[in-house]
Amino acid sequence: MNGSAWIPRDSVRIANSAAGSMLANEMVIPTETGFVKGVKGPGLKTWRGIPYGRNTGGKYRFRAPRPAKKWDGIRDCSMFGEVAVQPTYSWTDKVRGSEDCLNLDIVRPDSTEKLPVVVYLHGGSYIMGSSSEKALRGYDLVKNMNVVYVSINFRLGALGYLDLRSVGEDCVANPSLHDQLLALRWVQKNIAGFGGDPENITLMGESAGAAAVVTLMCVPAAHGLFHRAIVQSAPIASVHSTVQSKFWARELIYRMALPRETTLKELRQEDAADLVRAGQSMMWRSGELLQLNSCYGPTVDGSLLPDHPLSMFEQGLQMRIPLIIGTNDGETSFSKAFYLRSSARRRAALRMLSVFDPDHAPAVVEAYDGAESRAEFADLLADALFWAPSIRLAQSHALSDEPTWMYRFDYAPDSMRKLGLGAIHSFELNAVFGDHESSRSMSLAKIGGGMDDLEEITQLVQHHWKEFIYTGKPGKSWSPYRGGTDQEPARGTFVIDRNSRIAWDPRQEKRLAWENYDMLEWGTGRPDLADELDFIKVDEEVEEPQLRWLGLMQMFGSR
Repeated sequence: MNGSAWIPRDSVRIANSAAGSMLANEMVIPTETGFVKGVKGPGLKTWRGIPYGRNTGGKYRFRAPRPAKKWDGIRDCSMFGEVAVQPTYSWTDKVRGSEDCLNLDIVRPDSTEKLPVVVYLHGGSYIMGSSSEKALRGYDLVKNMNVVYVSINFRLGALGYLDLRSVGEDCVANPSLHDQLLALRWVQKNIAGFGGDPENITLMGESAGAAAVVTLMCVPAAHGLFHRAIVQSAPIASVHSTVQSKFWARELIYRMALPRETTLKELRQEDAADLVRAGQSMMWRSGELLQLNSCYGPTVDGSLLPDHPLSMFEQGLQMRIPLIIGTNDGETSFSKAFYLRSSARRRAALRMLSVFDPDHAPAVVEAYDGAESRAEFADLLADALFWAPSIRLAQSHALSDEPTWMYRFDYAPDSMRKLGLGAIHSFELNAVFGDHESSRSMSLAKIGGGMDDLEEITQLVQHHWKEFIYTGKPGKSWSPYRGGTDQEPARGTFVIDRNSRIAWDPRQEKRLAWENYDMLEWGTGRPDLADELDFIKVDEEVEEPQLRWLGLMQMFGSR
């Protein structure tokens, strides 16, 4: 059974008449909407599927969320709640989840300590994922870091990350961002009842979840709702421009086989699963992934999100809080399989980067030796999506005199290195969460063994993350990311590997190549879209199965 069940009314009456015997139960916690009862495990206390918002379906689809309704009695929160409507990890068009998905899970040690809080936003390319994925439940993290852990479900895909204002004004541009903001407000008001410190909340995310963390740092309404941030492999340049928003709104209607004049009211009458399937179709068949044009992402709406996060960081308008930010060394190493000819890789690289900045794209490509080798092409793609934007965020935050800590996760088991993969996207989550058996990415790592040092890497990462969560600074061996002095070089980056170390301004030549590149406005190099919004055909050298591989590997890693 999915979702939070109710204790039978008779049981509620018995509880209410038992002179506090039930309410004296340490697993029964008062919240602003009612009492919740969790479950105990070995050394842990857990509350699952706590609603923070109401159903987002029907006439409430594409609108800002509403706070959860109050309830009487005690709500049984021993089971995970519904996940957001999303596709499944398969080649079929099967869809799972519900639009009644605004719920969260809480895990803490079996103690009475008042503890720091970690709020986690899952990844999944903005279209997949949940708070209840086994690898992200946080049990090992809670035991080893001694924190209260909160993981959140929020709307995804066409229902959460698509700006449909070009279809009609009766919607919000960022439904999912509104969900996350509502959840953070719930945490701020209620977490003390679970032994969490509302004055010490760290917001953490990976991949799309990390981009959400960065975005929330730029949402004025979120100020004061969290106090530190951990950003792991954030594709923050994938903020939708006006051209993208209109393009994908029109494409969704096209894939739904609806008239161009379709209204929001009519879209609200469509089945949610059909909207998800249409979203999958436009992702795989439009060919836009090859031009760094993701279907989904946050949108600058001028109100909730005033400007592009990269611009807000550059202007010093982001939250002034301690920040850990970093990427993995082999984020998109799977893309080495793309394109048979070196000339095709060069053309593809120029095409991808020119969509943002046609003037400076050639110089960036040349810094990767024309991206003609498989390794350089994979590095360029990874840097465009993750590393270059993260570097820009780190240097802007450090220039604001805020504590900034940069890492690069290089560790990969021998088996993955032999496959030419290295530290793929999301592999660092194995070390952060410590649940090595539940991770999907570990299925690759286990081929051929060579896993002996993963426990040591996990202890190292959890130590630094815990220190940061408690104090705003990682462990003593980690130097901050900042400008150089006579005593210390610049841009200290903690390289996490078998021989972890501080590297000073690593890959400087490539970093400098990105400095003048403008990654703010997707579509600059495609003026035809602004005029016509025509649909783009799939590149003749990269067929649909390779596009699926690109998307699935991102989701496979992001969990």
